[in-house]
Amino acid sequence: MSWYPYSFLSPIEQNQPWLDSALKLVAYAVDHAIEGGIERRKIAIIGFSQGACLATEFVARNAALCGALVAFTGGLIGPPGTKFAYSGELSGTPCFLGAGDHDPHVPWKRVEESASVLSALGGSVTLRRYPGLPHTINEDEIEHAKIILRGFSLKKGQREWTFLH
Repeated sequence: MSWYPYSFLSPIEQNQPWLDSALKLVAYAVDHAIEGGIERRKIAIIGFSQGACLATEFVARNAALCGALVAFTGGLIGPPGTKFAYSGELSGTPCFLGAGDHDPHVPWKRVEESASVLSALGGSVTLRRYPGLPHTINEDEIEHAKIILRGFSLKKGQREWTFLH
């Protein structure tokens, strides 16, 4: 599945209207979860590759709407040289960003830039660089995600996961 047609490093206008539509879909899922009784602080936005870029962008644009971000190989959306300026406060929201250092689709520099932006917004950012990791997710990244998700205590019988593909 593709959320938007071009690289996340393309000019934002090239990925419109698909990018705005994808961000609205994530917002709808978050709103639906909240309406269903799930507290914002128990909502994690998680993605891989293009989904990680969308997740990171959503969290940066909507700092108060979730309880965690996990971005497997992704970063903020925009061409090289973009000056990322977001308002809002992450207030210690856990944010995990992990990627290979030579990924063919996601430059490590963008992952680092994204971590800096999230940190400046008040996120509690964990950044992991994996030498030689291809465009995939490794066990260490999964363990970091599990640690974040274990922080969300469930009530017996409560279902609180909405998955976007």
